[in-house]
Amino acid sequence: MELSYQAILFILAGVAFGWVLSYVKSRFEVRKYKQELKEFKEHLNRQMKITGDGTKNLEVALESLKKENENLRISVQTLGQKPGRAEIRLLNIYDAALRKMMLNAPGFSSAWEISLQDAEREYEENEKGFKAIISKVFGPSLTQHTESGNTTQTAEIVKNDNMSIHG
Repeated sequence: MELSYQAILFILAGVAFGWVLSYVKSRFEVRKYKQELKEFKEHLNRQMKITGDGTKNLEVALESLKKENENLRISVQTLGQKPGRAEIRLLNIYDAALRKMMLNAPGFSSAWEISLQDAEREYEENEKGFKAIISKVFGPSLTQHTESGNTTQTAEIVKNDNMSIHG
């Protein structure tokens, strides 16, 4: 098979024409990809602005909540130290200690100290726990009555035992 000059020209023209077509096609694809890349960059920029604004808003809200929390903590401390609060606390402790003292009448001083320490411990637990909420809502009388109902029964049992021992 012999290639003529004209056949070689057609082959070269076909190759050149194919190369031109592929170059034009690649230019269109490159343009399309550049446009798509530009849209992605714009979308990413919008998303970053939105996220940045949201983060700033959250930081501002967090800072304001921290300040409010600190103010409330200071207010609670101030209210806890108002005149009369310490006396009311001490009165409630002494009241609870006296109730327990009635159960442990023999040996007054040691029983008083034990009762006072128990009452202080219970009062501190009440200030921190669920009993504190109940006593703040209903007053200390409700929680004392439920405990004194049990202590009255216990006191009667102790009194009966002491009478049977002594008498």
